[in-house]
Amino acid sequence: MKPLTEQEIRTAFVNCTKGEAKRLSVPRDLAEQPWDELDFLGWRDPRAPDRAYLATELDGRPVALALRGTGGASWQTRRSMCSICLTTHTGGVSLMVAAKAGKAGQQGNSVGAYMCSDLACPLYVRGRKDAGVGARLPESLTLEEKIRRTVANLGAFIAKVTA
Repeated sequence: MKPLTEQEIRTAFVNCTKGEAKRLSVPRDLAEQPWDELDFLGWRDPRAPDRAYLATELDGRPVALALRGTGGASWQTRRSMCSICLTTHTGGVSLMVAAKAGKAGQQGNSVGAYMCSDLACPLYVRGRKDAGVGARLPESLTLEEKIRRTVANLGAFIAKVTA
């Protein structure tokens, strides 16, 4: 993924108003992100833990989503799988809900997916971040195939938001 600037990220949001995009929290360390290892940049708002965001490139242009999520609840002790990268976590997967883009979103329609609570899917897929024993199930796919699957899963979620 090519590095994105704060302004590129703010203008890429498809499911919130320009005012909301202007006010939301963007990571201050954009220059330090491992852009060459990211298929998308995901982050939580430090001031509002139930808010999360992700930015990626689709068809050569930046696209960003505002999400509502839950933190990993302390009572959640069973393993759950992220629907984007297929990493399993104990208490580290959250339902992330995105308002649909356009009129449907204004009417309150939304879509959701179970995702890694820290939105670090690209790092889990590449083995740069460890989710613990048994987090990555043995597969015969190559790393490139796993990355393509993750990108396709994210693309399918974004397509539901923008449909």
